[in-house]
Amino acid sequence: MDAVVTTSNPQASALPSRARLLAIVLIRAVVFSGILCALLFIPAGTWHFWQAWAFAAFYVLPVIGLMLWLAVADPRTLQRRLKGREREPKQRKVILTLIPLLLLALTSPGFDYRFGWTRTLFGPVPAWLSLCADFLILAGVLFIAWTIAVNRFAARTIRVEEGQQVISSGPYRAIRHPMYTGFILTQLAMPIGMASLVTLPLFLLLIVVYVIRLLDEEKVLARDLPGYSEYCQRTRWRLIPCVW
Repeated sequence: MDAVVTTSNPQASALPSRARLLAIVLIRAVVFSGILCALLFIPAGTWHFWQAWAFAAFYVLPVIGLMLWLAVADPRTLQRRLKGREREPKQRKVILTLIPLLLLALTSPGFDYRFGWTRTLFGPVPAWLSLCADFLILAGVLFIAWTIAVNRFAARTIRVEEGQQVISSGPYRAIRHPMYTGFILTQLAMPIGMASLVTLPLFLLLIVVYVIRLLDEEKVLARDLPGYSEYCQRTRWRLIPCVW
């Protein structure tokens, strides 16, 4: 969730120790890395898919680093990020659409590497272009990290907690949903980073799903978060300044 909220006096709740949160993050990192390796390298049929290794270095490692930093510096924010059950019925339907589409998008570059669809249709993707896309992926992750630093109530799920207030600092000065902007930047760059131009339409479909999720989220926030409608009037752009 990219809720534009914060509070000066959040409700106290049971909080795991930093050591426990670090252990949770490390376990999830191992599981996540194993699943991602399977999605990327099994379809490719080889470990020599260097673009996938570069993608892991520019995306997976920074994401894990961000989670480890939160476990030490801001355990409560990390606890919110670890909560993954949606309460809104429409959002649960969006997630049911998003998950299989994301799995398909992540496995397709490996098949493309094995069967050479992009090489046949467009020629090989230059290494410099793939590396430029990897830096865009890293920029997207850093933008997400900035968003979390500004808005410690930016959770994975769409909900409004008691005592929250609308904020408009940091990236929220220019756009209403900077976390989605970070996600979209990373996922637009992913297929190029993995030298798979033919799979770009799948990643574009992911963006369509994110937009549907975003629009419904705005309805929830306008309904449940005092002052959010006024914030939307002041901050016109949702994802890209001067565009939309």
